[in-house]
Amino acid sequence: MFLTLQNIQHQYNNEPVLQHVNLQLQANTTLGILGKSGCGKTTLLKIIAGIIPIQVGEIILQNNNINTTPPHLRNIVYMSQEALLFPHLNVFENIAFGLRIRKENNTQVQQKVTALLTQLSLAAHAQKMPHQLSGGQKQRVNFGRALIINPPLLLLDEPFGNLDTHTRAEMQLLFKEITSNYNMASIFVTHDVKEALLVANDIGYMNNGHLKIYANQQAFIDDDITGAKNEMAFWKNVSC
Repeated sequence: MFLTLQNIQHQYNNEPVLQHVNLQLQANTTLGILGKSGCGKTTLLKIIAGIIPIQVGEIILQNNNINTTPPHLRNIVYMSQEALLFPHLNVFENIAFGLRIRKENNTQVQQKVTALLTQLSLAAHAQKMPHQLSGGQKQRVNFGRALIINPPLLLLDEPFGNLDTHTRAEMQLLFKEITSNYNMASIFVTHDVKEALLVANDIGYMNNGHLKIYANQQAFIDDDITGAKNEMAFWKNVSC
């Protein structure tokens, strides 16, 4: 198994946030996690990334226990709604950043970044600064900065939440294409049922710190706690 979480528990000020969370993620698979605000989704991602120290449980990544591994050595990329690009670097150098700190030679950097800029439809924007980009372009650069180091695991915390509907749809399709082309495993947190059904291979729902992973999409839809059935019925009525 690519990623295994065993009995993850976490609390803030003696208040439980995560309660006995277990999951198994196969390689080249996207797990979508939904749930109401404050249910523990973001905390779970940050614990996997090492941003928040683990309190109870085990994180096994590619057969290695990474509980005490520093975040920068986990080779895991965490992405949130905000692109958080380096404002003093242009698009090319933002994407190249991970290669620069790994001290790859300039020829390799030029080749890898140029190829990725083309794939992300950013070649014409390579010399632009972050403040000159649209929201969708910034997230494309954010993806590029993550992909350039070829991380085995990508954690996404509502990455498209701040985008308009059209741009969000474009980024969802781009995400599916990228994870397929790069054979990446990912955990995708979202509030959007349709988004989860579109981008994820497997789906889970978090409620009061408990995570339930469903056998398939239909099982997720049929579970009343997820609200998926009502939302799908609403959109069907609207389309009529």
